[in-house]
Amino acid sequence: QVQLVESGGGLVQTGGSLRLSCAASGSLFNIYAMAWYRQAPGKQRELVAAITSQGVINYADSVKGRFTISRDNKKNTVVLQMDSLKLEDTAVYYCNVVVVAGALPSWGQGTQVTVSS
Repeated sequence: QVQLVESGGGLVQTGGSLRLSCAASGSLFNIYAMAWYRQAPGKQRELVAAITSQGVINYADSVKGRFTISRDNKKNTVVLQMDSLKLEDTAVYYCNVVVVAGALPSWGQGTQVTVSS
């Protein structure tokens, strides 16, 4: 079983930056994929960014050029650096981990990111 602990959310003004971190623990070896999703009020949860164990990265079009995802395979952590934040980035951000390709994902508890004008 995978446990995920997220940190780094908060309140920031438009144009500002935040850094989200997620640490995975449990019986883990070479996690297949780590990702960040977000869910704004009244909207469906959406993928923000994902990174595989081989370093393949995928970003949502809305965050390309502003957000950067990275991971430390030895520490089983994933970080989302968010720059040039916009009002529409306000959401609860969730860490997501797939230990083995095709397996069900594990989810973190979520961390609130609020961007104000």
